[in-house]
Amino acid sequence: MICYTKGVTGPRHLVSIADLDAAEIVRILDHGDRYWSLADEPIKKLTSLRGRTVINLFFESSTRTRTSFELAAKRLSAEAINIAASSSSTTKGETLLDTGRNLLAMHPDVIVVRHSFGGAAAMLAEASRCAVVNAGDGQHEHPTQGLLDAATIRRHKGRVDGLEIAIVGDIQHSRVARSNILCLSKLGARVRLVAPWTLIPRGIELIGGELTRERVRVCTRLEDGLDGADVVMMLRVQHERFAGEAPRFPNTRELSRTFGLSERTLQYAKSDAIVMHPGPINRGVEVSPQVADGPRAVILQQVSWGVAIRMAILERAVLGGPSSAEQAA
Repeated sequence: MICYTKGVTGPRHLVSIADLDAAEIVRILDHGDRYWSLADEPIKKLTSLRGRTVINLFFESSTRTRTSFELAAKRLSAEAINIAASSSSTTKGETLLDTGRNLLAMHPDVIVVRHSFGGAAAMLAEASRCAVVNAGDGQHEHPTQGLLDAATIRRHKGRVDGLEIAIVGDIQHSRVARSNILCLSKLGARVRLVAPWTLIPRGIELIGGELTRERVRVCTRLEDGLDGADVVMMLRVQHERFAGEAPRFPNTRELSRTFGLSERTLQYAKSDAIVMHPGPINRGVEVSPQVADGPRAVILQQVSWGVAIRMAILERAVLGGPSSAEQAA
C-alpha cells in the first residue's frame, strides 16, 4: 500500500499528461514498480482501496484498457463497476454530463471514462466531486497509456532520459501519440514522429511548448525515423476516425510498404531497440507478424505494466497526495 498522509489534497484527477510534471510522472512510475511483481503472487490482492468504488464508463470499445482498470481496482480491493455505452441511458438520448451527474449521485470514488469526444474527461472532472481518470478522449489524450509506455521503456532500457524514441504510424488520429510526446519529452527522451505528411497534424511537435519544440522532430521517411532509434513504437491506422475525411493515403498495402515495420526495416534501428505497440495490432499492416512476435517486441509486457501503473493511478486518484509543486511549497 502507498501511504499518502502529509499534505493530502483529496481526490486527484488525471485528465492529461500536461497536468503532470516530470517529478510526479516518476513518482507514479515508481509506485507502479511496486505492483509489477504482484501478478506473480498466488493471491493478487491488496487492501488499500477496500470499500471504495471505481466506475469504468466506456463509450468506445476497449479490451486492454477497460480490463486492466477493472483488474487494477479489484487487486486494490475496490469494487469495480463496468458501464458500456450500449447499456447506458445515452442510447435513450441522455447527455454525457447528465450521465455523469447521475453516477456522481451514487457517490463513487473514481470514474474512469473513455469517450470519442475530446474534452469529455475534462468536462466530467469539472463537474465532479470524485476523481476522474481519462481512459482516452477522442483524438486528445490517453494519459495512462503514456505512463505505462514510459514504465515499459524504463524497465527494459533502465532509463528514459536521453533515449531516441520513434513513434510511427497514424499520428493524426492518435491520442496515444499525443500523451507519449508529452510524457517522454518531460522525462528527457527525444521523440521522432514518423509518418507521411498526410498523417501528421500540423504543429504537433509544439503541443508541449518549448519543451517539445526542442525534443520532437517530424520524419517523413521510415528509414530516417528509425535510424539509430532505441525504441520503436508502432501505431495502427484508426479507420474509425476517418469518417468524412478525404483519403490520406492510397491504401493500406501502400502504407505498409512505405511505413510498415518488418525484420528488414527494423535493422535501421539500434540492434538492441525494443518494439512497442499500444494495440490492437493490425498484423501485416503497421507491423509484420515476425516482428510482433519476435524477441525484440515488448508488446505483451506493455499490457502487464498497464495493470501495475493503473493501480498506482487509482491509488493516487482516491487517496490524493500532494503534487511535487505542492510538496515544494
